Amino acid sequence: MGRNKLARFRQNEENDNVIQEGKEIFEKILGNWNEVQFKNDNPVVVELACGRGEFTVGLARQIQDQNFVGVDIKGSRIWKGSTMAIAEGLENVAFLRTQIEKLDRFFEKDEISELWITFPDPFPRDGDEKRRLTSPRFLEMYKPLLRKGGMIHFKTDNSGLFDYTLELFQQRDDIKIHLHTHDFYSSEWKDVHYGIQTRYESIFSAKGERIKYLKAEFI
Repeated sequence: MGRNKLARFRQNEENDNVIQEGKEIFEKILGNWNEVQFKNDNPVVVELACGRGEFTVGLARQIQDQNFVGVDIKGSRIWKGSTMAIAEGLENVAFLRTQIEKLDRFFEKDEISELWITFPDPFPRDGDEKRRLTSPRFLEMYKPLLRKGGMIHFKTDNSGLFDYTLELFQQRDDIKIHLHTHDFYSSEWKDVHYGIQTRYESIFSAKGERIKYLKAEFI
């Protein structure tokens, strides 16, 4: 393991906005995000597979009266967003280092106000469907965690994953799709995300890839 990665891991252990195994808060955070971490009653917004946290931190800059949690298993990635938020004095940002399959061990029923799924691994093979973050397996986990009216936002450059997700959502009678587009930056909604892009989104957009987006909720 490289020195830089080890240094980042050590920094994560010190950063109060990183919740990970080995810290006392890791075992106490379930149902207590507002009380223990953020110390306010603002809505909690979660980004899954947040990577380096550019989108999580970007939203926190723009929306001060909401709390934002980026979830990822890669500590060296989370380090970037964590240190960025601390440097900017953003207290409405935190990062949870865990596998997304374990999300319901850290959030209680109705604790999440909005859910962002941004540029996840598409897992294109049919045999890997259950690993997709928009598959039925994951949707059943998200459903009780999202409060009534809580939105699911999904962005990807991958047409196969987007079409799979759109079709799946359309088939379910417990999901209402509010909007969807196969070309986000040519749509009427292109400014609703404040121009914030993840690292991967910037790369894909620069290559001319069209970004797909949908917004939905459980009903």
